[in-house]
This record gives sequence, C-alpha cells and structure tokens, in this order.
Amino acid sequence: MRRQRGSHNKVWTSAWACGATGNWAPLKRSRILHMALTGASDPSEEAEGGHGEKPFLVRALQITLVVSLYWVTSISMVFLNKYLLDSPSLHLDTPIFVTFYQCLVTTLLCKGLSVLATCCPGAVDFPTLRLDLRVARSVLPLSVVFIGMITFNNLCLKYVGVAFYNVGRSLTTVFNVLLSYLLLKQVTSFYALLTCGVIIGGFWLGVDQEGAEGTLSLMGTIFGVLASLCVSLNAIYTKKVLPSVDGSIWRLTFYNNVNACVLFLPLLLLLGELQALRDFAQLGSAYFWGMMTLGGLFGFAIGYVTGLQIKFTSPLTHNVSGTAKACAQTVLAVLYFEETKSFLWWTSNLMVLGGSSAYTWVRGWEMKKTQEDPSHKEDEKSTVGV
Repeated sequence: MRRQRGSHNKVWTSAWACGATGNWAPLKRSRILHMALTGASDPSEEAEGGHGEKPFLVRALQITLVVSLYWVTSISMVFLNKYLLDSPSLHLDTPIFVTFYQCLVTTLLCKGLSVLATCCPGAVDFPTLRLDLRVARSVLPLSVVFIGMITFNNLCLKYVGVAFYNVGRSLTTVFNVLLSYLLLKQVTSFYALLTCGVIIGGFWLGVDQEGAEGTLSLMGTIFGVLASLCVSLNAIYTKKVLPSVDGSIWRLTFYNNVNACVLFLPLLLLLGELQALRDFAQLGSAYFWGMMTLGGLFGFAIGYVTGLQIKFTSPLTHNVSGTAKACAQTVLAVLYFEETKSFLWWTSNLMVLGGSSAYTWVRGWEMKKTQEDPSHKEDEKSTVGV
C-alpha cells in the first residue's frame, strides 16, 4: 500500500480517498470496495500475476463506483443549488450570498483537511496550506475569473429551469476554440469547427423553443453565455497560475476561494443582499443552514470526484460521462418538475449533446493521430486549420 500511495500522489484527487477509506481492509468485500475507491490493487492478486477474471471485475467495480459517484454528486449539486437559489418555499433572493457561503465552506474544508493531514500524516494526505499574501495576489486575476464563473453559473441556474440549464451553458466548447485561437494562437481543424456549429445550432434552437413555450429567461440565457466564457477563461488562466502554487490544485482551490470570500463582501453590501438576508424569515432555521452547508460540501466534492473520474478512466471518457450525465440530468428535471417539452426542444438538447460528444471524439482522434505521426500536426495547420 505504501508503494501504491506514492504513485497516487501524481493525481491530486486520489490521496484523500486513501485516507478516508483506509480502515475498510479487514473484510474481503470491504477491501474490494476500498480498492475501488482508492485505486489500490489486491496484494493477493499481485501474487497471482494478474491472471483470471478477478482483476477485470475489480477494475469494472472501480469505474462503476467512481462514475456513479460523479453523477450523483454533480446532479445533486445542481438540484440543491436550484432549491437554494429559486425555491418558492424559501423566498430567498440572495444568489451572491449563496455563492459566497459555498466558497467559505470550501475554504474551511481545505484548511481543516490541511490541519488534519499535519496532525495525522498517516491518515490523510493533503498539502499544507498557509495563507501567503504574495501568492494570493498572484492568484488574484484567476480568482476574478473564478468568481465570474461560479456566480454566472448560479445566476443562470436561478433564472432558467434545470432542464434548460445544460443548453444555456453549452457554448463552453465554442469559447474554448475561439479563445485558444485568440489568446494561444492554436488552430482548430475543420471537423472540430463543424461540431462547434452543431452546438451553436442546438443552442439557438433551444433558445427559440424556450421562447415559443413562454419559459425563456433572457437574463438567464445571458448569464449562461457569460458562465460559458468564464469557464473557458478559467481553464486557460489556471495553467498560467498553477506554478505559483507549486502545481497543487488543492492550494489553488484554497487561494481561489479565500480571494473569492474577500471579493464577495463588497458585492454583498452594494447589492443589498445583507439587508435581504437579515429580513429572511428562515435565517435562524437549522434546516436552512444545513442545506446551505450541504451545497458547499457538494461544491467542494465535485472537484474531487471529477479528478477521481479522470484518474480511473481518461479525460476523453470523463467528457463522454459528463455528456451522458447532462442528458440524464435533463430528463430527470423534466420528470421531476412535470414539464412538457416539444420535439424541437428535445432536438436542441440532442444537438448540443451530440455536438459536444463529436467534438470530444474529433479532438481525441486528432491527438492520437498526432502522437502516431508528429508531421500530421503541421499538415493540419497548413491545410484544414482555421
């Protein structure tokens, strides 16, 4: 297990699972579940040299558990945030405060795990976190983009239905292509651009059908487009800022959320949300604060399970899983809220999901072809690059 843990440190998400499930070993069934969550192998299976069907079954169990964990966490977070942002039973109109509180919970969790790792190094593997103002300033430009990303995501979810949420934020891939060209001077192949065209077509058809059904929120749609833009910018600036935190995603998460908590405070004052919160009827309700804290826990967990899914599968499979999850989320939302959608509305969702899947497949195929034939990249730039 010590040798296995050393390899897991290369993937930032794996170590927490090792500490959290390290006491499951005594029972055979529990040991298999422990291996599924941590990626460790069974010593008895190593002795057998990996022969037979058992390693395959364990691997299948690993992937099934991790993908299921990602789906449950992601879908639950969206529905819970919708409840906190736009529930008729709450009557709480403070989206910035909800976002601020989730960042605060993430900050406290990161610091708590860091302290626990220092006190119990054998139980939890987590980087040491000490607030360095110099590092915080270097991360600040990314934090501004990060604030825009999470705020516009929540504002989009507040004004649009969960069923339309995926389509409303579907232009992330398109912005990835556009910003890669404008900022990084990276060209995109003709086939990848075709898939982006399908995504844009699905987005516009979805907006048209929401308008035809009388459920279109212009503000929600604008917030969705801005959220997509910020997601793309966040990915680009993360690569630039990572060296400032020694390449640690957890340290970057900590500094991003610390900066966000500070920057949200003047926004809460300027937008009058503190006054609205003071007049909130359920401010003293333990149930309300429990749901708010649970939302923060989901926000913290989604980053962990995303990395875990990539570790146990691949970035390509993660994207496919995310697309399938979005489809399931849309269907669940339509059933849960008892909505009736037209054929063209469903077509718009299929176009967005199909275009996103096709883009993932095209990019994966191009990367594989480039690895096999490095000269293909130059040929692509001179012939079909745009």
